[in-house]
Amino acid sequence: MELSQLRTLIHVAELGSLSKAADRLHIAQPALSRQVRMLEEELGFALFLRHGRGMVLSEQGAEVLTHATRIFAEVEEIRATAKPAGAPLTGEVAIGLPPTVAEIISLPLAAAFGKAHPDAKLRLVSAYTGYLLDWLHRGEIDTAVMYDPRNARSLRCRPLLLENLFLIGPPGTDFSTFQAVSFASLEGKRLLLPSLKHGLRIIVENCAAETGITLDVGIEADTYALLKDLVRTGHGWTILPLAPIHADVTAGLLTAAPLIDPAPARRLILAYPADRPASRLARFAGQAIEETARDLVERAVWAGQLLSPKS
Repeated sequence: MELSQLRTLIHVAELGSLSKAADRLHIAQPALSRQVRMLEEELGFALFLRHGRGMVLSEQGAEVLTHATRIFAEVEEIRATAKPAGAPLTGEVAIGLPPTVAEIISLPLAAAFGKAHPDAKLRLVSAYTGYLLDWLHRGEIDTAVMYDPRNARSLRCRPLLLENLFLIGPPGTDFSTFQAVSFASLEGKRLLLPSLKHGLRIIVENCAAETGITLDVGIEADTYALLKDLVRTGHGWTILPLAPIHADVTAGLLTAAPLIDPAPARRLILAYPADRPASRLARFAGQAIEETARDLVERAVWAGQLLSPKS
C-alpha cells in the first residue's frame, strides 16, 4: 500500500470520477485506474461501486477513506514540523459550525486563514450539533463549534461562550437591546420557533415551564433565515441569539430585546475529537474562533458571557 494509492482514493472519492481525478492530479487515467485496482486487490474488496455516471464509495471504501484522510493529515503534520515556527501552513482543514454561528464566524475565520495560511484549504461546514458531532467522530471534520452536546466524552472540549437569547420582533416594535422584557410577557404572543427536536426550542420550553406559561407556537421552522423572514414580514415573534441578526437590528429590519426571569441561554463549546491529535491548522482555527468570539462580545455584537477553559 502506497501513499499515491491513498491519494488517488481521496481524489476519486471527492470527484466521483477517475477522469476528473486524473485531470486534477495531472496523471494519466489508466495509471490512476491501476492504482485503485491494486489497492482493491490488496484489501480484498471493492472500494468503489461503478455506474454509468461515475463512481461512488462502497461501505468498506468509506471506512478506508476515513483512515486515508487521517494518514494524509498526519503527513502534513510531519511536513509542518520542518517549517519554522509561525511559517504559513499547507494542507486542508474542515471546520463545523452551527448555522447561527456560521453567519458571524465564517468571514473572520476566512480572513484569518487568508492572512496567516493563504495556501491552506479551508472547508466550512454548517449544520446542527447532532450532525457535527457525528462528523467529528467519523473524521469528516477536524474541529467544530457546537452547542454543548449531551454526550461529550468522546470529545476534547473548550468552553467558548454562554450565549444569551433574545425576543425578536418585526420592525417598529418597541424593543430595545438595552431594555429586557420578562419571559412571562411571551404568553399570548404568536411565536415562530424551531421544532421540538431543536436544542433552542427545548431551552425555551423549559423556561416556559419554569415561568408557568404555555407558548403559542404558530409556525415551526428549523432554519433561522426563514424565522427571520417570517418575523420581518409580521407573522409573529421568535427567539434567537443577537449576533446573527445584529446587522438587521441595526438597519431597523428587526427589533430585539433580552429576556429575563428566566433568561434563556445556550452554552457553546469548541470541540476536537478525543481519538486523534488536532492538526496545527485545526488548532489555529480554534484560536481564531476564540479571538473572534472575544472581539464580538467586547463590541456587544455577540451578547453573552465568555467562558474560561475551566467553566
